[in-house]
Amino acid sequence: MAATVKESKLGKGRIIAIISAVIILAIIICAGAVVHDGSAVKVDGGSAQIVVSEGEGISEAAAELENMGIVTHPLFFKLYAKLGGYDGSVQPGNLTIEDGMSYGDILKQLITPNRAATTVVIPEGYEVKQIAETLCEAGLADWDRFYDALNNDTYDYRFLEGIPQRENKLEGYLFPATYEIAEGMTEHEIIDLMLQAFNNQFKDEYYDRAAQMNMTIDQIVTMASIIERETDSDTERAKVAGVFYNRINSGMKLQSCATVQYVLGERKPVLSIADTQTDSPYNTYIYPGLPVGPISNPGIACIEAALYPEETDAYYFVCGQDGQHIFSNTYEEHLAAMQETTPSISVDTTVIENQDAMIGTTPTDDTEDAPEDGGEQ
Repeated sequence: MAATVKESKLGKGRIIAIISAVIILAIIICAGAVVHDGSAVKVDGGSAQIVVSEGEGISEAAAELENMGIVTHPLFFKLYAKLGGYDGSVQPGNLTIEDGMSYGDILKQLITPNRAATTVVIPEGYEVKQIAETLCEAGLADWDRFYDALNNDTYDYRFLEGIPQRENKLEGYLFPATYEIAEGMTEHEIIDLMLQAFNNQFKDEYYDRAAQMNMTIDQIVTMASIIERETDSDTERAKVAGVFYNRINSGMKLQSCATVQYVLGERKPVLSIADTQTDSPYNTYIYPGLPVGPISNPGIACIEAALYPEETDAYYFVCGQDGQHIFSNTYEEHLAAMQETTPSISVDTTVIENQDAMIGTTPTDDTEDAPEDGGEQ
């Protein structure tokens, strides 16, 4: 006859008590974390900026704050807004979040109409110098403080890792967009706002693609910045990128007029022989491969062109008066194309080297700038 053992009521009671205690403790811990987050958020660097666009509400603001690591419990943030009557009252504009602010403090700012801010438009392809001029003319920045923050302050973003020390260190990364600059923002905060915009646009797949191409993010952005200055055509960007990668992969000089213009600090419509011989690590008429850094701040379309170039047999191109490019496979075809049109930016043909002998070859130097699959999509 099998024996049975009945669990005592006392034993069951202890198990239930233990489970209940664990649940209560977990609730207390979670509640404590939520209350702590709601009473004083943590903001690295002391302050941060978010931009609330027209039509956005609490959900979008909560997602943005979570993405920035400021709000760790977005559901509670939205519940707080709902119970407090803030939901549906969010106003567009720029918002400054200070370290230690409560959810209530943040929500009060979110619903404040006409927050003092200035709208600033940074076009694609602007150089740092032009961005500084725009901000200074609007009374939002001081020239010296802006450049000091640009070159000497620290900004913690993945895409900035490994960038070498150079003049205008963050050239290429001040993302072109329309910004609402809040009254009282420092130069550091304005630059960080633009870097945040770059970070939001630069997808994880872009990092993977750059690694696949055996290129650094800085090299990708540098290529994108040249493409941005060479063409504004949606249909030509990827092909221009393909030409440049063809030249790099064969050890040819890029001979981009845009890089010379960057060195000169002005947009001359016609470059002289002397201009193209100006010694600078940015001058691609002198040095093969990519320049030492970006020459403008590119938009996402040019970044994607740099990451996904069009496969082409062309090694040369020239821009005609209509803004469209004529692509050529050989130097002879390129010279003929130059004679057929008056380029919008031109140089003396004697400074354009015949590099046909290098077409299809593997460079012996500067291989660090050559992507493994540069011309492939």
